[in-house]
Amino acid sequence: MPSEAAAQADFTILRYAQVWEDADILLEALDIQPDDECLSIASAGDNALAMLAKGPKKVIALDMNASQLACLELRVAAFRQLDHHEILELVGSVASDRQQKLYEALRKCLSPETQKFWDSRPIAPGIGHAGKFENYFRLFREWVMPLIHSRRRIEELLQSREPAARLKFFNECWNTWRWRLMFHLFFSRAAMGALGRDPSFFRYVEGSVAEKILERTRHALSVLDPALNPYLQWILTGRHQTARPFYLREENAGLIRKNLDRLEWHQAPLEDYLSQVPKGRLSKFNLSDIFEYLSPETTEAILRTISARCRPGARIAYWNMLAPRNAPECLHDRIRPHRELSAQLHLQDKAFFYSAFVLEEVP
Repeated sequence: MPSEAAAQADFTILRYAQVWEDADILLEALDIQPDDECLSIASAGDNALAMLAKGPKKVIALDMNASQLACLELRVAAFRQLDHHEILELVGSVASDRQQKLYEALRKCLSPETQKFWDSRPIAPGIGHAGKFENYFRLFREWVMPLIHSRRRIEELLQSREPAARLKFFNECWNTWRWRLMFHLFFSRAAMGALGRDPSFFRYVEGSVAEKILERTRHALSVLDPALNPYLQWILTGRHQTARPFYLREENAGLIRKNLDRLEWHQAPLEDYLSQVPKGRLSKFNLSDIFEYLSPETTEAILRTISARCRPGARIAYWNMLAPRNAPECLHDRIRPHRELSAQLHLQDKAFFYSAFVLEEVP
């Protein structure tokens, strides 16, 4: 099966230096067990590492982009060689001036290709800043937000409040006309295509991109607690102030480190790998948001292949950002939607810009 995504988008640049998908809801959805062999879209590697914390038999990380796998390989080396606080420093989760020194300590553990990749890039202020998408958020943080709210107001937003007080603060202090105007301009289809995501990722999106994301942002800022949201904190401050994604929490570091030998990674399109993996091997799938930029026909073909080759009882999780994708009715004898749980988890999703979280199961 030829890769539609590879034919449309540039998969050579480092697009994501972090994974912008909430591992907490992913892990709850997949319910990983000790006998599970899991497949995860690699991206920067955060959620593949998070899956290791649940103790599966195997996690296979897959990506078409060698740059993304270089992110994963460096993170694996960091978990093998560094203590928890040093990992936070390397990523940029906390303030530090030691990123280059920490990288030099890890460099000998990396493949020649990954050494070459990171040698050509600035390590400071942290490897979590290195991608095109993260640079997009940096531009928003440094150039757009000062036109909307002061640094003090941003710090106020990130304080923990009771739900009623949080909604009151959003309505009376945050949701100004400047906020709405600048948000519509910066998160428009044109701006995101030029500065953040590949323009081809919007081929199947209809309607206003900014308006859809703005509504989800309202939910994150007024319903969810910003003090517990690492994705929001990074966007607004460039660090994780009071919250961290699952793989960077201290209580998970030891579990991830213990299970690193259960992780493998490959550079290949999903379609190619699925055609080669032994039938009945894989049981849990983290498919990121790959269907966002694939046609409904390609989406159906991939899901059909998974259902034919996976283990009975397999679970499939993925996100929709703006293009609606899920198993079509013609596959419901093979893939059953978990609509109620999907909707419940989506309401908890701290990576707030997605329009839907989808969980499906193969009977």
